[in-house]
Amino acid sequence: MDFSVIKILFIFSFFVYPEAKALIYPQDLITHDSVFDFPSLNQSFPTSSSPIFRPPTAPLVPALFIIGDSSVDCGTNNFLGTFARADRLPYGRDFDTQQPTGRFCNGRIPVDYLALRLGLPFVPSYLGQAGSIKEMVLGVNYASAGAGIIFSSGSELGQHISLAQQIEQVTDTVQQFIVNIGEDATTDLISSSLFYISIGSNDFIHYYLLNASNVQNVYLPWSFNQFLAQTIKQEIKNLYNDKVRKVVVMGLAPIGCAPYYLWLYSSENGECVKNINDMILEFNFAVRYMVSELNEELVDATIIFCDAFEGSMDIIQNYNRYGFNVTDEACCGLGEYKGWIMCVSPEMACSNASSHIWWDQFHPTDAVNAILADNVWSSLHTPMCYPMNLQDMLAQSTR
Repeated sequence: MDFSVIKILFIFSFFVYPEAKALIYPQDLITHDSVFDFPSLNQSFPTSSSPIFRPPTAPLVPALFIIGDSSVDCGTNNFLGTFARADRLPYGRDFDTQQPTGRFCNGRIPVDYLALRLGLPFVPSYLGQAGSIKEMVLGVNYASAGAGIIFSSGSELGQHISLAQQIEQVTDTVQQFIVNIGEDATTDLISSSLFYISIGSNDFIHYYLLNASNVQNVYLPWSFNQFLAQTIKQEIKNLYNDKVRKVVVMGLAPIGCAPYYLWLYSSENGECVKNINDMILEFNFAVRYMVSELNEELVDATIIFCDAFEGSMDIIQNYNRYGFNVTDEACCGLGEYKGWIMCVSPEMACSNASSHIWWDQFHPTDAVNAILADNVWSSLHTPMCYPMNLQDMLAQSTR
């Protein structure tokens, strides 16, 4: 698809559809006391409640820090000059506030559900929070839609914050903590907190598959995936140098099943695009092996790999068991499979997103995010995390 068409439609939507106010601080909805003790910081902090289960009375980790792309962006791109924005309805229509927040979903993203499991608030974006240490010690979300492992991935959409830049922001945050609460307290906070990394799709969608910089003539898919995995590995080592010790690394979902590619490749009967999914499988294999290497190399670090491809394909192949009716067509969009034109107005959206696996051209619905988060947490529906799920990882660290 010509991304100039996307830009024209996006600009058009600004004039036709009124601006919806994005909620920067969804955690303002409720309050909860932090039990993590910092010098001069034993005050109350906000958190969120879950309609599904009772959250733990005390947080299982002191904070959740998130690095990634649109799969976990909660509002970073609201503050950037980019076409990759989700700050207008129908995005967020099924969120707790029924307003857009910058999440590329009809409701919650996976890290929202995991925050609840951990007993923490919904994590504010790095650019959206006010810089208050009281808020930042519970976590920060650095994720930026359009971002990739490669710096220039997604650059045709406008501004974004790449993986390397997000790691730099983490380092800046650590330095802020040291200045405000001291080095020892900062080390305790960072080493006890959870870091969640979900990035890589844009390196295919907006780079390799577009053959940007003639990359396909330089790298075969396997070599490209090795390059991406080694880049992530170095960035995790940089986090380790900042005292990070608990990390979840997400694999990529089957983007060959995304409505955009079903439309682009004129899929018959909603069949996924095999050559794209094969590349994603290779990427996930390379990243899983890289994670196993890091667990051997980095003393006192625990890193798990969670395969979003496995979890997503389980949902697609067993959609009836999960209560879905539509597996190939997006809830919001235009064209065949609703994959041709991006979601830019409420009129383009279906009435019941929970019956769909896909929300828009590339992103799953809230219902799918909830299932994947359950799998990351406890392998509730199907095992997809290696060598253990998040719940077991945290239990192991308390022994």
